[in-house]
Amino acid sequence: MVQTGHVPSITQMSYVPPDPGGQQVETLTFARLRSMNDGGTQRADFHVLAFVDAGTGAVTVDFAEHPLSPGVAVWIAPGAVHRWDDVGGLSGRLVLFVPTAPVTDATRALVATPDLQPVWALPPDQRPFVDAALDHLVLEADAPPVDGAGELSAILLSALLARLRPPKARPGPDNPLFLSFRTLVEADFREHHDAEHYAQALGYAPRTLSRAVKRATGLTAKAYLLERIALEAKRLLAHDGLTSAACAAALGFSDASNFSVFFRDATGLRPGAWQKSAVGTVSTPASR
Repeated sequence: MVQTGHVPSITQMSYVPPDPGGQQVETLTFARLRSMNDGGTQRADFHVLAFVDAGTGAVTVDFAEHPLSPGVAVWIAPGAVHRWDDVGGLSGRLVLFVPTAPVTDATRALVATPDLQPVWALPPDQRPFVDAALDHLVLEADAPPVDGAGELSAILLSALLARLRPPKARPGPDNPLFLSFRTLVEADFREHHDAEHYAQALGYAPRTLSRAVKRATGLTAKAYLLERIALEAKRLLAHDGLTSAACAAALGFSDASNFSVFFRDATGLRPGAWQKSAVGTVSTPASR
């Protein structure tokens, strides 16, 4: 199950294995989710997969609301600020797992992808394979613990992930240079805000890098980088309740004034005004 700590208005959730064996995968129903959820906003250090079988509802992920209906899958990555807005009429299954749980190179790469759409409709031709993999994982997760159960659950999780084809947030052809850039951005965006740093680190001319990023995302390398910084700023302002100065320091800005100008250009609001509007829409979190 999950264990929660509290910050103003948002619940921080950390993964705690459901058994002493340290199992890294857990399944639950929407009924179980409803018993734990009061509509509060959360940020977790584990992945949440959900599969809707019946009913309608909504989930908000990183400040964007998504409707839920039968045949829809949800993938909330670690660090994403999210809120289950309406799960009262939903049925289906959820899978919780830590980032290190997958056992194959392909599924490890998939869970490390930072720009997947959080909600999408499963294609009908994929659904039988997804359902079969999910049913097997649920069956094993609900079975009495035996030696090697944790490893088996991780293998079955990988089989499920291998059957998923979550769309990218920006549909464009991936290329090795963009993938390397994306990985480096995730590692360095708090310290380096200039696209030239990434071009130099990858051994390419800035224009070559920017063309590769634009083919994959529709954005220049600089625009992609600034969008990633802005998203993290929103998460810190909403989740941690940081002041503008603290957020500036956490994200590598020289001072609060420079950060404020950056944030206003990215969102149209000063950090304090955006924070007030974001936190003002959040419910008080429940204790788990």
